Amino acid sequence: MIAARAYKDRKVGVYGLGASGLAVARALVEGGANVTVWDDGDAQRAKAEAANLSVSDPCVEGLDGYAALILAPGIPLTHPEPHQVVRLAQSAGVPVLGDVELFQHEVRALNPEAKIVAITGTNGKSTTTALIGHMVTANGRRAEVGGNIGKSVFDLDPPRSDTVYLIEVSSYQIDLAPTLRPDIGVLLNITPDHIDRHGTLEHYASVKARLFQFQEANDVAIVGIDDDLSSEICSAVCGKGTATLVPVSTAKSLSRGVCVLDGVLYDSGSGKTDRVGDLKELKTLAGQHNWQNAAAAYAVGRSLGFPADRILHSFRSFPGLAHRMEIVAETEGVLFVNDSKATNAEAAGKALSAYDNIHWIAGGVPKEGGIDTLSPFFPAVEKAYLIGEAADAFGASLEGQVPYVAAGALDAAVAAAVRDAMSASRAGRRGVVLLSPACASFDQFKNFEVRGDAFREMVHAALKAIGNGGEAA
Repeated sequence: MIAARAYKDRKVGVYGLGASGLAVARALVEGGANVTVWDDGDAQRAKAEAANLSVSDPCVEGLDGYAALILAPGIPLTHPEPHQVVRLAQSAGVPVLGDVELFQHEVRALNPEAKIVAITGTNGKSTTTALIGHMVTANGRRAEVGGNIGKSVFDLDPPRSDTVYLIEVSSYQIDLAPTLRPDIGVLLNITPDHIDRHGTLEHYASVKARLFQFQEANDVAIVGIDDDLSSEICSAVCGKGTATLVPVSTAKSLSRGVCVLDGVLYDSGSGKTDRVGDLKELKTLAGQHNWQNAAAAYAVGRSLGFPADRILHSFRSFPGLAHRMEIVAETEGVLFVNDSKATNAEAAGKALSAYDNIHWIAGGVPKEGGIDTLSPFFPAVEKAYLIGEAADAFGASLEGQVPYVAAGALDAAVAAAVRDAMSASRAGRRGVVLLSPACASFDQFKNFEVRGDAFREMVHAALKAIGNGGEAA
Protein backbone atom coordinates (compact mmCIF):
# COMPACT_ATOMS: atom_id res chain seq x y z
CA MET A 1 0.00 0.00 0.00
CA ILE A 2 1.09 3.57 -0.74
CA ALA A 3 0.08 6.25 1.77
CA ALA A 4 -1.41 9.47 0.35
CA ARG A 5 0.28 12.25 2.32
CA ALA A 6 -0.69 15.25 0.19
CA TYR A 7 -3.67 16.13 2.41
CA LYS A 8 -2.18 15.48 5.85
CA ASP A 9 -4.29 17.16 8.56
CA ARG A 10 -6.83 18.39 5.98
CA LYS A 11 -10.40 17.36 5.25
CA VAL A 12 -10.93 15.18 2.18
CA GLY A 13 -14.08 13.51 0.88
CA VAL A 14 -14.15 10.23 -1.05
CA TYR A 15 -17.32 9.62 -3.07
CA GLY A 16 -17.82 6.15 -4.55
CA LEU A 17 -16.53 3.15 -2.61
CA GLY A 18 -15.66 0.48 -5.11
CA ALA A 19 -12.21 -1.09 -4.93
CA SER A 20 -10.39 2.11 -5.93
CA GLY A 21 -12.48 4.32 -3.63
CA LEU A 22 -11.86 2.19 -0.57
CA ALA A 23 -8.16 1.94 -1.43
CA VAL A 24 -7.67 5.70 -1.79
CA ALA A 25 -9.66 6.31 1.40
CA ARG A 26 -7.37 3.97 3.34
CA ALA A 27 -4.32 5.60 1.74
CA LEU A 28 -5.51 9.08 2.75
CA VAL A 29 -6.15 7.96 6.32
CA GLU A 30 -2.68 6.38 6.39
CA GLY A 31 -1.27 9.69 5.16
CA GLY A 32 -2.89 11.61 8.00
CA ALA A 33 -5.89 13.18 6.24
CA ASN A 34 -9.27 13.69 7.90
CA VAL A 35 -11.33 11.51 5.57
CA THR A 36 -15.11 11.26 5.13
CA VAL A 37 -16.52 8.74 2.64
CA TRP A 38 -19.84 8.02 0.98
CA ASP A 39 -21.43 5.66 -1.51
CA ASP A 40 -25.02 5.46 -2.68
CA GLY A 41 -25.02 1.69 -2.05
CA ASP A 42 -25.75 0.24 1.38
CA ALA A 43 -23.28 -2.63 0.92
CA GLN A 44 -20.35 -0.36 0.11
CA ARG A 45 -21.12 1.95 3.02
CA ALA A 46 -21.16 -1.10 5.28
CA LYS A 47 -17.69 -2.07 4.02
CA ALA A 48 -16.44 1.42 4.80
CA GLU A 49 -17.88 1.30 8.31
CA ALA A 50 -16.28 -2.11 8.85
CA ALA A 51 -12.95 -0.51 7.86
CA ASN A 52 -13.51 2.19 10.53
CA LEU A 53 -13.93 4.94 7.96
CA SER A 54 -16.11 7.96 8.72
CA VAL A 55 -19.27 7.70 6.60
CA SER A 56 -21.31 10.79 5.81
CA ASP A 57 -23.20 12.04 2.76
CA PRO A 58 -21.65 15.31 1.50
CA CYS A 59 -24.80 16.09 -0.44
CA VAL A 60 -26.51 16.39 2.95
CA GLU A 61 -23.68 17.64 5.16
CA GLY A 62 -21.98 19.89 2.60
CA LEU A 63 -18.30 20.30 1.70
CA ASP A 64 -17.34 23.40 3.64
CA GLY A 65 -13.68 23.28 4.64
CA TYR A 66 -12.81 20.34 2.37
CA ALA A 67 -9.47 20.45 0.57
CA ALA A 68 -10.53 17.97 -2.15
CA LEU A 69 -13.20 15.54 -3.25
CA ILE A 70 -11.88 12.23 -4.60
CA LEU A 71 -14.43 10.88 -7.06
CA ALA A 72 -14.78 7.29 -8.27
CA PRO A 73 -14.33 7.09 -12.06
CA GLY A 74 -17.79 5.57 -12.55
CA ILE A 75 -19.55 8.70 -11.28
CA PRO A 76 -20.41 11.26 -14.00
CA LEU A 77 -18.11 14.26 -14.01
CA THR A 78 -19.51 16.12 -17.03
CA HIS A 79 -21.97 14.00 -19.06
CA PRO A 80 -24.80 13.33 -19.40
CA GLU A 81 -24.70 15.86 -16.57
CA PRO A 82 -22.46 16.30 -13.52
CA HIS A 83 -23.43 14.25 -10.50
CA GLN A 84 -24.99 16.25 -7.67
CA VAL A 85 -21.83 15.93 -5.56
CA VAL A 86 -19.73 17.29 -8.45
CA ARG A 87 -21.95 20.37 -8.73
CA LEU A 88 -21.74 20.80 -4.96
CA ALA A 89 -17.93 20.65 -5.03
CA GLN A 90 -17.73 23.09 -7.90
CA SER A 91 -19.97 25.61 -6.14
CA ALA A 92 -17.84 25.26 -2.98
CA GLY A 93 -14.56 25.65 -4.91
CA VAL A 94 -13.42 22.15 -3.94
CA PRO A 95 -11.16 20.37 -6.50
CA VAL A 96 -12.66 17.13 -7.87
CA LEU A 97 -9.91 14.56 -8.47
CA GLY A 98 -9.35 10.86 -8.99
CA ASP A 99 -7.00 8.38 -7.35
CA VAL A 100 -4.56 8.38 -10.31
CA GLU A 101 -3.98 12.12 -9.85
CA LEU A 102 -2.95 11.62 -6.22
CA PHE A 103 -1.00 8.46 -6.99
CA GLN A 104 1.43 10.04 -9.48
CA HIS A 105 2.41 12.80 -7.05
CA GLU A 106 2.96 10.36 -4.18
CA VAL A 107 5.16 8.10 -6.33
CA ARG A 108 7.35 10.98 -7.48
CA ALA A 109 7.66 12.34 -3.95
CA LEU A 110 8.69 8.93 -2.60
CA ASN A 111 11.13 7.96 -5.37
CA PRO A 112 11.57 10.07 -8.51
CA GLU A 113 13.60 7.29 -10.16
CA ALA A 114 10.53 5.02 -10.40
CA LYS A 115 8.78 5.12 -13.76
CA ILE A 116 5.08 5.57 -14.45
CA VAL A 117 3.79 4.10 -17.72
CA ALA A 118 0.14 4.96 -18.44
CA ILE A 119 -1.71 2.96 -21.11
CA THR A 120 -5.01 3.96 -22.65
CA GLY A 121 -7.08 3.33 -25.79
CA THR A 122 -10.55 2.14 -26.65
CA ASN A 123 -9.39 -1.41 -27.31
CA GLY A 124 -6.44 -3.52 -26.21
CA LYS A 125 -5.29 -1.55 -23.17
CA SER A 126 -5.67 -4.43 -20.69
CA THR A 127 -3.71 -6.89 -22.83
CA THR A 128 -1.05 -4.27 -23.54
CA THR A 129 -0.73 -3.35 -19.87
CA ALA A 130 -0.37 -6.99 -18.84
CA LEU A 131 2.11 -7.64 -21.66
CA ILE A 132 4.29 -4.70 -20.64
CA GLY A 133 4.22 -5.87 -17.04
CA HIS A 134 5.36 -9.34 -18.14
CA MET A 135 8.10 -7.79 -20.30
CA VAL A 136 9.35 -5.55 -17.48
CA THR A 137 9.62 -8.48 -15.07
CA ALA A 138 11.37 -10.64 -17.67
CA ASN A 139 13.92 -7.87 -18.18
CA GLY A 140 14.84 -7.65 -14.52
CA ARG A 141 12.81 -4.64 -13.36
CA ARG A 142 10.10 -4.58 -10.71
CA ALA A 143 6.68 -4.33 -12.37
CA GLU A 144 3.63 -3.01 -10.52
CA VAL A 145 0.47 -3.44 -12.61
CA GLY A 146 -2.82 -1.75 -11.72
CA GLY A 147 -5.32 1.01 -12.32
CA ASN A 148 -8.21 0.01 -14.54
CA ILE A 149 -6.85 -3.56 -14.48
CA GLY A 150 -6.07 -5.64 -11.42
CA LYS A 151 -5.15 -3.70 -8.27
CA SER A 152 -6.18 -0.16 -7.45
CA VAL A 153 -3.20 2.17 -7.72
CA PHE A 154 -2.89 2.78 -3.98
CA ASP A 155 -2.87 -0.97 -3.33
CA LEU A 156 0.37 -1.28 -5.30
CA ASP A 157 3.70 -1.52 -3.48
CA PRO A 158 5.63 1.68 -2.71
CA PRO A 159 8.23 2.69 -5.32
CA ARG A 160 11.85 1.62 -5.44
CA SER A 161 14.43 2.87 -7.91
CA ASP A 162 13.81 -0.16 -10.15
CA THR A 163 10.00 0.03 -10.02
CA VAL A 164 8.00 0.47 -13.21
CA TYR A 165 4.31 1.18 -12.65
CA LEU A 166 2.11 -0.05 -15.51
CA ILE A 167 -1.16 1.79 -15.06
CA GLU A 168 -4.13 1.16 -17.33
CA VAL A 169 -6.15 4.37 -17.45
CA SER A 170 -9.65 4.75 -18.81
CA SER A 171 -11.00 8.01 -20.19
CA TYR A 172 -12.88 8.44 -16.91
CA GLN A 173 -9.63 8.22 -14.93
CA ILE A 174 -7.83 10.66 -17.24
CA ASP A 175 -10.74 13.07 -16.84
CA LEU A 176 -10.13 13.03 -13.07
CA ALA A 177 -6.36 13.54 -13.34
CA PRO A 178 -5.97 17.18 -14.44
CA THR A 179 -2.14 17.22 -14.15
CA LEU A 180 -1.43 13.65 -15.27
CA ARG A 181 2.14 13.31 -16.60
CA PRO A 182 3.34 9.76 -17.22
CA ASP A 183 7.01 9.14 -17.92
CA ILE A 184 5.76 7.01 -20.82
CA GLY A 185 2.26 7.50 -22.19
CA VAL A 186 0.66 4.98 -24.56
CA LEU A 187 -2.43 5.63 -26.69
CA LEU A 188 -3.39 2.58 -28.72
CA ASN A 189 -6.48 3.62 -30.65
CA ILE A 190 -9.77 5.52 -30.53
CA THR A 191 -13.09 4.17 -31.74
CA PRO A 192 -16.60 5.28 -30.72
CA ASP A 193 -17.17 4.43 -27.04
CA HIS A 194 -18.46 5.99 -23.82
CA ILE A 195 -20.24 8.73 -25.76
CA ASP A 196 -22.87 8.80 -23.01
CA ARG A 197 -20.15 9.90 -20.58
CA HIS A 198 -18.31 12.33 -22.87
CA GLY A 199 -21.06 13.80 -25.03
CA THR A 200 -19.30 13.47 -28.38
CA LEU A 201 -16.62 11.33 -29.95
CA GLU A 202 -14.47 14.44 -30.32
CA HIS A 203 -14.65 15.16 -26.59
CA TYR A 204 -13.85 11.53 -25.81
CA ALA A 205 -10.75 11.84 -28.03
CA SER A 206 -9.74 15.12 -26.39
CA VAL A 207 -9.80 13.43 -22.98
CA LYS A 208 -7.55 10.65 -24.28
CA ALA A 209 -5.19 13.28 -25.71
CA ARG A 210 -4.67 14.78 -22.26
CA LEU A 211 -2.45 11.79 -21.49
CA PHE A 212 0.32 13.74 -23.24
CA GLN A 213 -0.60 17.32 -22.29
CA PHE A 214 1.95 17.81 -19.52
CA GLN A 215 4.76 15.58 -20.73
CA GLU A 216 8.24 17.06 -20.76
CA ALA A 217 11.47 16.60 -22.69
CA ASN A 218 12.50 13.39 -20.94
CA ASP A 219 9.07 11.77 -21.37
CA VAL A 220 7.92 9.46 -24.16
CA ALA A 221 4.62 9.51 -26.09
CA ILE A 222 3.75 6.27 -27.91
CA VAL A 223 0.77 6.77 -30.21
CA GLY A 224 -1.06 4.36 -32.51
CA ILE A 225 -1.81 6.06 -35.81
CA ASP A 226 -4.10 3.57 -37.55
CA ASP A 227 -7.30 5.51 -36.86
CA ASP A 228 -7.93 9.13 -37.78
CA LEU A 229 -8.45 10.53 -34.28
CA SER A 230 -5.31 8.92 -32.86
CA SER A 231 -3.34 10.05 -35.90
CA GLU A 232 -4.49 13.63 -35.28
CA ILE A 233 -3.35 13.36 -31.66
CA CYS A 234 0.02 12.05 -32.86
CA SER A 235 0.39 15.07 -35.13
CA ALA A 236 -0.49 17.41 -32.26
CA VAL A 237 2.11 15.78 -29.98
CA CYS A 238 4.66 16.07 -32.77
CA GLY A 239 3.81 19.73 -33.28
CA LYS A 240 4.19 20.45 -29.59
CA GLY A 241 7.69 19.00 -29.72
CA THR A 242 8.21 18.32 -26.02
CA ALA A 243 8.08 14.57 -25.41
CA THR A 244 9.89 11.99 -27.53
CA LEU A 245 7.28 10.73 -29.98
CA VAL A 246 7.05 7.10 -31.13
CA PRO A 247 4.30 6.43 -33.72
CA VAL A 248 3.00 2.85 -33.94
CA SER A 249 1.24 1.23 -36.90
CA THR A 250 0.15 -2.17 -38.13
CA ALA A 251 -1.11 -0.76 -41.42
CA LYS A 252 1.84 1.03 -43.00
CA SER A 253 5.60 1.29 -43.03
CA LEU A 254 7.08 4.07 -40.90
CA SER A 255 10.32 5.95 -41.41
CA ARG A 256 10.26 6.71 -37.69
CA GLY A 257 8.56 4.59 -35.05
CA VAL A 258 7.49 0.95 -34.68
CA CYS A 259 5.38 -0.92 -37.21
CA VAL A 260 4.15 -4.42 -37.96
CA LEU A 261 3.78 -5.49 -41.59
CA ASP A 262 2.32 -8.92 -42.32
CA GLY A 263 3.09 -9.95 -38.77
CA VAL A 264 6.75 -8.84 -38.84
CA LEU A 265 7.84 -6.23 -36.29
CA TYR A 266 10.10 -3.41 -37.50
CA ASP A 267 11.86 -0.71 -35.46
CA SER A 268 12.78 2.56 -37.16
CA GLY A 269 13.75 4.44 -34.03
CA SER A 270 17.49 4.52 -34.61
CA GLY A 271 17.51 6.28 -37.97
CA LYS A 272 17.39 2.99 -39.86
CA THR A 273 14.79 0.25 -40.06
CA ASP A 274 15.59 -2.96 -38.19
CA ARG A 275 13.64 -6.19 -38.56
CA VAL A 276 12.98 -7.30 -34.98
CA GLY A 277 11.11 -10.55 -35.49
CA ASP A 278 7.99 -12.39 -36.62
CA LEU A 279 4.97 -11.98 -34.34
CA LYS A 280 2.97 -14.63 -36.19
CA GLU A 281 4.73 -17.28 -34.11
CA LEU A 282 3.30 -15.85 -30.87
CA LYS A 283 0.16 -17.86 -30.14
CA THR A 284 -0.98 -15.65 -27.25
CA LEU A 285 -0.67 -12.51 -29.40
CA ALA A 286 -2.51 -13.65 -32.49
CA GLY A 287 -4.18 -11.23 -34.88
CA GLN A 288 -3.54 -7.70 -36.10
CA HIS A 289 -5.05 -6.08 -33.01
CA ASN A 290 -2.61 -8.00 -30.80
CA TRP A 291 0.24 -7.03 -33.12
CA GLN A 292 -0.61 -3.41 -32.34
CA ASN A 293 -0.52 -4.25 -28.63
CA ALA A 294 2.86 -5.95 -29.06
CA ALA A 295 4.27 -3.05 -31.10
CA ALA A 296 3.27 -0.56 -28.41
CA ALA A 297 4.72 -2.79 -25.69
CA TYR A 298 7.93 -3.11 -27.67
CA ALA A 299 8.16 0.68 -27.94
CA VAL A 300 7.78 0.92 -24.16
CA GLY A 301 10.52 -1.67 -23.67
CA ARG A 302 12.93 0.18 -25.92
CA SER A 303 12.11 3.43 -24.10
CA LEU A 304 13.03 1.71 -20.84
CA GLY A 305 16.34 0.63 -22.37
CA PHE A 306 15.61 -3.08 -22.86
CA PRO A 307 17.41 -4.85 -25.75
CA ALA A 308 15.19 -5.71 -28.71
CA ASP A 309 15.96 -9.44 -28.60
CA ARG A 310 15.11 -9.68 -24.90
CA ILE A 311 11.82 -7.88 -25.46
CA LEU A 312 10.81 -10.33 -28.18
CA HIS A 313 11.95 -13.25 -26.01
CA SER A 314 9.67 -12.05 -23.21
CA PHE A 315 6.73 -11.89 -25.63
CA ARG A 316 7.18 -15.59 -26.35
CA SER A 317 6.50 -16.48 -22.72
CA PHE A 318 3.53 -14.12 -22.28
CA PRO A 319 0.63 -16.29 -21.06
CA GLY A 320 -2.06 -13.97 -22.33
CA LEU A 321 -4.88 -12.33 -20.42
CA ALA A 322 -7.79 -14.36 -19.08
CA HIS A 323 -10.88 -14.33 -21.30
CA ARG A 324 -9.14 -12.34 -24.06
CA MET A 325 -8.05 -14.86 -26.68
CA GLU A 326 -6.66 -16.92 -23.80
CA ILE A 327 -5.21 -20.26 -24.86
CA VAL A 328 -6.57 -22.72 -22.31
CA ALA A 329 -5.21 -25.91 -23.91
CA GLU A 330 -3.50 -27.29 -27.00
CA THR A 331 -3.45 -30.89 -28.14
CA GLU A 332 -2.92 -32.72 -31.44
CA GLY A 333 -2.61 -29.41 -33.26
CA VAL A 334 -5.89 -28.00 -31.91
CA LEU A 335 -5.91 -24.76 -29.93
CA PHE A 336 -8.66 -24.11 -27.40
CA VAL A 337 -9.20 -20.37 -27.01
CA ASN A 338 -11.28 -18.55 -24.39
CA ASP A 339 -12.37 -15.18 -25.77
CA SER A 340 -15.37 -14.76 -23.48
CA LYS A 341 -14.64 -11.01 -23.19
CA ALA A 342 -15.81 -10.65 -26.81
CA THR A 343 -19.34 -9.55 -25.94
CA ASN A 344 -20.10 -7.88 -29.28
CA ALA A 345 -19.51 -8.55 -32.95
CA GLU A 346 -16.61 -6.12 -33.31
CA ALA A 347 -14.68 -7.86 -30.54
CA ALA A 348 -15.45 -11.33 -31.90
CA GLY A 349 -14.24 -10.25 -35.32
CA LYS A 350 -10.74 -9.72 -33.96
CA ALA A 351 -10.53 -13.35 -32.85
CA LEU A 352 -12.15 -14.69 -36.03
CA SER A 353 -9.60 -12.78 -38.11
CA ALA A 354 -6.70 -14.40 -36.25
CA TYR A 355 -7.37 -18.09 -36.96
CA ASP A 356 -8.33 -20.61 -39.64
CA ASN A 357 -10.43 -23.77 -39.43
CA ILE A 358 -12.42 -22.38 -36.52
CA HIS A 359 -14.95 -24.33 -34.51
CA TRP A 360 -16.79 -21.28 -33.24
CA ILE A 361 -18.93 -21.19 -30.11
CA ALA A 362 -21.13 -18.09 -30.20
CA GLY A 363 -24.29 -16.78 -28.62
CA GLY A 364 -25.84 -15.49 -25.43
CA VAL A 365 -27.75 -12.25 -25.08
CA PRO A 366 -27.40 -10.59 -28.50
CA LYS A 367 -26.30 -7.01 -29.05
CA GLU A 368 -27.88 -4.70 -31.59
CA GLY A 369 -26.81 -5.56 -35.11
CA GLY A 370 -26.18 -9.25 -34.53
CA ILE A 371 -23.28 -10.86 -36.41
CA ASP A 372 -24.00 -9.87 -40.01
CA THR A 373 -20.92 -7.62 -39.99
CA LEU A 374 -18.77 -10.71 -39.37
CA SER A 375 -19.56 -12.28 -42.75
CA PRO A 376 -16.05 -11.52 -44.15
CA PHE A 377 -14.67 -13.92 -41.53
CA PHE A 378 -17.16 -16.73 -42.17
CA PRO A 379 -14.86 -18.56 -44.65
CA ALA A 380 -12.47 -19.22 -41.74
CA VAL A 381 -15.22 -20.94 -39.72
CA GLU A 382 -15.40 -24.71 -40.08
CA LYS A 383 -18.57 -24.97 -38.02
CA ALA A 384 -20.50 -22.87 -35.50
CA TYR A 385 -22.07 -24.03 -32.25
CA LEU A 386 -24.79 -21.61 -31.17
CA ILE A 387 -25.91 -21.09 -27.59
CA GLY A 388 -28.38 -19.00 -25.64
CA GLU A 389 -30.96 -16.47 -26.72
CA ALA A 390 -29.09 -15.49 -29.88
CA ALA A 391 -29.02 -19.00 -31.38
CA ASP A 392 -31.94 -18.55 -33.78
CA ALA A 393 -30.88 -15.10 -35.02
CA PHE A 394 -27.25 -16.17 -35.42
CA GLY A 395 -28.37 -19.29 -37.27
CA ALA A 396 -30.28 -17.12 -39.73
CA SER A 397 -27.13 -15.04 -40.35
CA LEU A 398 -25.02 -18.16 -40.92
CA GLU A 399 -27.53 -20.01 -43.09
CA GLY A 400 -25.97 -21.10 -46.39
CA GLN A 401 -22.55 -19.74 -45.42
CA VAL A 402 -21.38 -21.70 -42.35
CA PRO A 403 -22.48 -25.12 -41.08
CA TYR A 404 -23.95 -24.71 -37.62
CA VAL A 405 -25.79 -26.50 -34.86
CA ALA A 406 -28.05 -25.03 -32.18
CA ALA A 407 -26.32 -26.48 -29.15
CA GLY A 408 -28.37 -24.59 -26.57
CA ALA A 409 -26.09 -24.67 -23.56
CA LEU A 410 -22.34 -24.09 -23.37
CA ASP A 411 -21.50 -27.60 -22.16
CA ALA A 412 -23.19 -29.18 -25.17
CA ALA A 413 -21.44 -26.75 -27.50
CA VAL A 414 -18.02 -27.48 -26.00
CA ALA A 415 -18.51 -31.25 -26.18
CA ALA A 416 -19.54 -31.08 -29.85
CA ALA A 417 -16.83 -28.60 -30.83
CA VAL A 418 -14.08 -30.62 -29.12
CA ARG A 419 -15.23 -33.82 -30.81
CA ASP A 420 -15.44 -32.22 -34.27
CA ALA A 421 -12.16 -30.30 -33.99
CA MET A 422 -10.21 -33.34 -32.82
CA SER A 423 -11.67 -35.42 -35.64
CA ALA A 424 -10.81 -32.73 -38.21
CA SER A 425 -7.25 -32.46 -36.86
CA ARG A 426 -6.69 -36.20 -37.18
CA ALA A 427 -7.83 -35.87 -40.78
CA GLY A 428 -5.22 -33.17 -41.39
CA ARG A 429 -7.28 -30.02 -40.78
CA ARG A 430 -5.77 -28.56 -37.64
CA GLY A 431 -7.75 -25.71 -36.20
CA VAL A 432 -9.18 -23.90 -33.22
CA VAL A 433 -12.06 -24.33 -30.80
CA LEU A 434 -12.95 -20.72 -30.14
CA LEU A 435 -15.37 -19.31 -27.59
CA SER A 436 -15.92 -15.79 -28.90
CA PRO A 437 -19.61 -15.26 -28.20
CA ALA A 438 -20.32 -11.83 -29.73
CA CYS A 439 -22.92 -11.62 -26.96
CA ALA A 440 -23.41 -10.76 -23.33
CA SER A 441 -23.52 -13.72 -20.96
CA PHE A 442 -26.50 -12.90 -18.78
CA ASP A 443 -28.92 -15.52 -20.10
CA GLN A 444 -26.73 -18.36 -18.78
CA PHE A 445 -23.91 -16.82 -16.71
CA LYS A 446 -23.44 -14.00 -14.22
CA ASN A 447 -20.78 -12.32 -16.36
CA PHE A 448 -18.22 -13.01 -19.06
CA GLU A 449 -15.61 -14.11 -16.50
CA VAL A 450 -17.85 -16.86 -15.15
CA ARG A 451 -18.65 -17.92 -18.72
CA GLY A 452 -14.95 -18.06 -19.62
CA ASP A 453 -14.07 -19.99 -16.47
CA ALA A 454 -16.80 -22.51 -17.28
CA PHE A 455 -15.48 -22.90 -20.82
CA ARG A 456 -11.97 -23.55 -19.54
CA GLU A 457 -13.20 -26.23 -17.13
CA MET A 458 -15.40 -27.84 -19.78
CA VAL A 459 -12.55 -28.03 -22.29
CA HIS A 460 -10.25 -29.78 -19.83
CA ALA A 461 -13.03 -32.14 -18.80
CA ALA A 462 -13.83 -32.96 -22.44
CA LEU A 463 -10.18 -33.61 -23.29
CA LYS A 464 -9.77 -35.80 -20.22
CA ALA A 465 -12.86 -37.78 -21.19
CA ILE A 466 -11.35 -38.64 -24.58
CA GLY A 467 -8.05 -39.56 -22.98
CA ASN A 468 -6.05 -36.48 -23.93
CA GLY A 469 -5.60 -33.83 -21.26
CA GLY A 470 -3.84 -31.48 -23.63
CA GLU A 471 -1.24 -28.95 -22.63
CA ALA A 472 -2.81 -26.37 -20.36
CA ALA A 473 -1.82 -22.78 -20.96
